Amino acid sequence: MSFLPQEIIRTKRDGGELDSAGIAAFIQGLTDGSVSEGQVAAFAMAVFFRGMSRKEAVALTLSMRDSGEVLSWPELDRPVVDKHSTGGVGDNVSLMLAPIAAACGLAVPMISGRGLGHTGGTLDKMESIPGYTAMPDNALFRKVVSSSGCAIIGQTGNLAPADKRFYGIRDVTATVESVPLITASILSKKLAAGLGALVLDVKCGNGAFMDNPDRANELARSLVEVAVGAGMPTTALVTDMNQPLASAAGNAVEVMNAADFLTGKARDSRLLEVTLTLAAEMLVSGGLAATVEEAKKHALAALENGSAAERFNRMVAELGGPKDFLADPDRHLEKAPVVSACLAGEQGYVAGYDTRAIGLSVVALGGGRIRPGDPVDHAVGLTQLLPVGTRVEKDTPIAMIHARNADQVAVAEKELRKAIRFADTAAQAAPVILGRHG
Repeated sequence: MSFLPQEIIRTKRDGGELDSAGIAAFIQGLTDGSVSEGQVAAFAMAVFFRGMSRKEAVALTLSMRDSGEVLSWPELDRPVVDKHSTGGVGDNVSLMLAPIAAACGLAVPMISGRGLGHTGGTLDKMESIPGYTAMPDNALFRKVVSSSGCAIIGQTGNLAPADKRFYGIRDVTATVESVPLITASILSKKLAAGLGALVLDVKCGNGAFMDNPDRANELARSLVEVAVGAGMPTTALVTDMNQPLASAAGNAVEVMNAADFLTGKARDSRLLEVTLTLAAEMLVSGGLAATVEEAKKHALAALENGSAAERFNRMVAELGGPKDFLADPDRHLEKAPVVSACLAGEQGYVAGYDTRAIGLSVVALGGGRIRPGDPVDHAVGLTQLLPVGTRVEKDTPIAMIHARNADQVAVAEKELRKAIRFADTAAQAAPVILGRHG
């Protein structure tokens, strides 16, 4: 009997377990269009309510991986390892992590995404750099990874194309939050990139899609178990997103923050801890260090001796950006015409953030998207965001607003004031690494 999509949907709707052949046929139909949008939506809703076994999730992930091109890296003489973050605010870790890992001996073909909703996108940040080719052809992608050790680019249409259609339908049918579907979406693209190992950064908090520890840990476990089941060694860190990770949120402003980090001009403490810990996990996963502690020392050395900065600069130049980018990033990055201080307006200590609201204030400035395909203003954003626990007076700036005009400043200032909480006493510093899986 020929494949019937409705039977796959019925089986999952009724709580049954799907076999690998049925899942593969459904994903093939999703890819070539023979399965209708309504059928895909019904399948997603059935999975949302009924869930999937690990065996089913592995089969779904592999089928989505195999819907397009699967890369391999036979020309490289070093381990191929990447990192993926589930998204947050002020999360520019990838910009430092990829060159640190490359300087320590890994190859990092980092295929990144654009921002959507309140979270920023690594690809949008990199496109703040003039001339940077975020969507190179495969030949240039391979050349840069081989030469620089890393390349931060966007997903081509040939990698896991089933995911693009599936996600678009999930996005408009309220099924995005399904853990097995999130797992397959993330891992299908990473498996298609031909990685030898993967490290995941699962964000948890009021600025993350997973806003509580139970959900974040559920996703982290699912990602690790399904990735390992699909043949890719994987570990996951659960990290705090109850405040912006960097002191900047936006596109060019986060690139400037990363440039300062790589050159040693300034390094936000929580950002440093997350970056070094993820780098250490990557080095251990790639077999270049025996322990996380040893690996952290290697990663810090790559920062301190300038080799990570050199790798980043080489990557930028080889992908069409300025050859002297890190020598004078301020000259190359677009600046907003209006920069205004948002003052605390009261005495006390910064007690907490509504981090999602911080991200949405960047969107309101034009630095993010309301819909996929919307243009992004790379110049706008926030800088000098204060970490939780900072003592402030009424006239202390809690952030600098980078905007196009005074009206934008007024809107952002209003949102910022709603997003930050003050207290009479200093809160105890919360840990930034909340857990590990794998």
